[in-house]
Amino acid sequence: MDHFQLRDGVLHAEDVPLPLIAEQVGTPVYVYSRATLERHARVFRDALSGVENPHIAFAVKSNPNLAVLRVLANMGYGADVVSGGELTRALKAGMKPEDIVFSGVGKTHAELLQGLEEGIGQFNIESEEEGYELAAIAARHGKRAACALRVNPDVDARTHEKISTGKRENKFGVPLDRAADIYARLAQEDGLDMRGVAVHIGSQLADLEPLETAFGKVGALIAELRGQGCTVTHADLGGGLGVPYKAGEELPSPAEYGEMVARVTKGWSVQLMFEPGRVIAGNAGILLSRVIRSKRSGNGPPFVVVDAAMNDLARPAMYGAWHDFDAVVPTGDRMTAHIVGPICETGDTFAMDRECDALVAGDLAVFRTAGAYGATMASSYNSRGFVAEVLVDGDKFAVVADRIAASAIMDAERVPEWLA
Repeated sequence: MDHFQLRDGVLHAEDVPLPLIAEQVGTPVYVYSRATLERHARVFRDALSGVENPHIAFAVKSNPNLAVLRVLANMGYGADVVSGGELTRALKAGMKPEDIVFSGVGKTHAELLQGLEEGIGQFNIESEEEGYELAAIAARHGKRAACALRVNPDVDARTHEKISTGKRENKFGVPLDRAADIYARLAQEDGLDMRGVAVHIGSQLADLEPLETAFGKVGALIAELRGQGCTVTHADLGGGLGVPYKAGEELPSPAEYGEMVARVTKGWSVQLMFEPGRVIAGNAGILLSRVIRSKRSGNGPPFVVVDAAMNDLARPAMYGAWHDFDAVVPTGDRMTAHIVGPICETGDTFAMDRECDALVAGDLAVFRTAGAYGATMASSYNSRGFVAEVLVDGDKFAVVADRIAASAIMDAERVPEWLA
């Protein structure tokens, strides 16, 4: 459920008509619903009622906007971060350092030190080499780093290949068959407090079976580690639960996920940790756009050219992803069209042969389920600026990320004197 609904024939974000946002902020613009964010955060937490004292850390990479993070911080969520920049954002948004988990396969020396100095709750170590580097840094600064070892369970998440992270050929984690030995060696390092294991097999999972398989392997690893005398008090089960991008699409619910987790992890005697991202933010945002024009090429459907582009919403170009596309003021008429952006590349295509509301130049339309992996993946390709972001709360709204013009981006560039 989300809070983007038709009222008197006009699409609203909560109690705000979207044409008002378009008029005052311009298009394209991302619009987030506070009520939807809070509802999804509650639903996910409630789904884990069968788990004792779960730790929930929002995956900042899915939507790092400070206002979005503040909403979730107020809901008691921590943060799963994968860079020093995300760590800084999480802290600025009000996430407690002890509730922050630092994941990521390529943490630099500076980022490891930053995490130590900020006193974050846990590092998810992705390799034995990273573990030794973190141990040395911690020892030099008189600290101990709480750590979990991320394992690669060689489980196919059956999602898009570019967001699959748990197969043997993927770059993440250590091989499961070497994990126990690596964990035992790292546990001997003075600078490390090895306290658990972590796993994350991919994003936008449409089936719980791969997750259950992976979690079963983690449970066996925990038993093996304890059998050889290692301490294991935490297990990070990652995120990855999918959300419906098409109207009527059926995916496993958070409640079904929570039931599976409680069943599979029974008897583990650990604190379970979770890193939801898309399932919290995905349906809490839309990308509001305006039709530039409609053009025909041959006898096929018309091209509806909108002012949003692949630099604003990369998922369709990058993954072939689907986003429902709806008129803000639908007339009831329908059409079949190719929905494209203005960028000079054929890849700037949102949908082909899409049945949708009839649209003409000047009409407003939205790409739904754009609250996760939307603005955060934007670029300035074709010297386009960065899209603005808005947060709605009931009948009020605020710009929570300014539109950055192409000229402002150029202000950061320099032509050396010897080219003058």
